[in-house]
Amino acid sequence: MTSQRARNRLVKQLRTMGITSEPILETIGRTPRHLFVDEALASRAYENSALPIGHGQTISQPYIVARMTEVVLTVGTLDSVLEIGGGCGYQAAVLAQFCKRVFTIERIEALAHKLRERMHALKYQNVRVRHADGNEGWAHNAPFDAILVAAAPTGVPEALRQQIREGGKLIIPVGAAGSQRLLSITRTQTGFEEDFLDSVSFVPLVGGIG
Repeated sequence: MTSQRARNRLVKQLRTMGITSEPILETIGRTPRHLFVDEALASRAYENSALPIGHGQTISQPYIVARMTEVVLTVGTLDSVLEIGGGCGYQAAVLAQFCKRVFTIERIEALAHKLRERMHALKYQNVRVRHADGNEGWAHNAPFDAILVAAAPTGVPEALRQQIREGGKLIIPVGAAGSQRLLSITRTQTGFEEDFLDSVSFVPLVGGIG
């Protein structure tokens, strides 16, 4: 179930679900998702489903990773992208294949430590990991071409809005469990434009660190 056949089956499924970017589909097909989950779940790695990674967190389903990455790529040239909710590192690994620099924040120390080790082992040298509260972003490295949030706050954190450049996008799920909306927020010369992308289900974005 970690074979190229399983990966090809996943890519075919994503294509039927509306993912049209061939570069993204190729990246999903070659990224070793089984190395981002516990060995006991490796046989399910190429299913289009979220899987537990411990500490009450999950690895996002491949469709959501592809969909959010697709929106990120509409920004154009990507020098720096910020991810909130690094988790196991799968989304960061996909982004790293399109972006010059990926900054990822994880609030749970044990996951951040494992994420840092995994990025090093898999030689994703353009990914920087920080153990911090994602609601605050990473101001030192702002502004970002895009910010991608992999957990759902009840409202959009203002710090994240302010850390995207003009023309950049904030892709974020917002809302309580059962009624979350995936939004694309573009910064313009005069403010922000908001577009609805999909109905989704993410773990909540929690403040503080653990």
